[in-house]
Amino acid sequence: MLHHLPKRPAALLALVGGLLVWAYGSTLGELVRCWSHDPQYSHGYLVPAFAVFLLWQRRRLLRPPLDPSWWGVVLLVLGTAVRLTGAFFFLPWLDAVSLLPCLAGLCVLLGGVGSLRWSWPALAFLPFMLPLPYRLQAALALPLQRIATEASTYLLQTAGLPALSEGNIILLNEVQIGVLEACNGLGMLVTFFALAVAVAILSRRHASHRAVLVASAIPIAIAANVLRIVATAVLHETAGGGIADLVYHDPAGWLMMPLALAMMGLELWLLKHLLIVGPPRRASDPLHSARPVRAANSDPTRRNRPGRPVAPGVPSN
Repeated sequence: MLHHLPKRPAALLALVGGLLVWAYGSTLGELVRCWSHDPQYSHGYLVPAFAVFLLWQRRRLLRPPLDPSWWGVVLLVLGTAVRLTGAFFFLPWLDAVSLLPCLAGLCVLLGGVGSLRWSWPALAFLPFMLPLPYRLQAALALPLQRIATEASTYLLQTAGLPALSEGNIILLNEVQIGVLEACNGLGMLVTFFALAVAVAILSRRHASHRAVLVASAIPIAIAANVLRIVATAVLHETAGGGIADLVYHDPAGWLMMPLALAMMGLELWLLKHLLIVGPPRRASDPLHSARPVRAANSDPTRRNRPGRPVAPGVPSN
């Protein structure tokens, strides 16, 4: 059985935290460069900030005194093994992923296994700051392009426009609208999925509502991208190619996120009115605390009726 560490969390935090920053300095630098130069991961700056906000919101669950434990070393060793595996097989994605078990190990090392109850939502949200593996991006790009092309063509045909699809190109009269790889909506999907998970974590709704919200993030992101392509095609027919291309590359891209958020708000409204669920059972989490339940003897309907006095020690009917 592992023995507990001496209760000096400040010294341990300074030592192990400094070692992690030194060991992962190059990895963190690559992440910052990715967030700065790749619009698909520009939300990466917000992920650590939101994780810190979650820790602050759940600070009541971290009750002193802390109980540092050597079990954190097991997670640190696991993270180191994952990083060495990524370096051996030249998989940069594993190098970044190995930071997560190391952070969990640091948490256990300082506060014990019980501290994971406080920190697990923040640790579970941190993967959204990591770029997807290249093979996964390449595997998702073509299906997303096909879905966007076919769905846009169907909507245009439903609207009465003579649209046909050939590969990833939409033929509209004499106009060819290409759904390129950069327009497959993957960046929108990743960002909006992270946003949906953040809303689900902060929401006080029932667990079923939050599960539906997270599951619907992917179709909502795809729908927003399809509407962007359809709007571009309609502008080609009505306003000309110059205005359509201008709107497609800038304003339409900016409006995708507000449009998706509006659809999320509509979904939350529908869930509120269509699904009737009871209050959450767990009341210890400050993020999802239930309302206090009134004691049975405080119910005003159970008071003695006038004209029927009750003698002490004699139960009433």
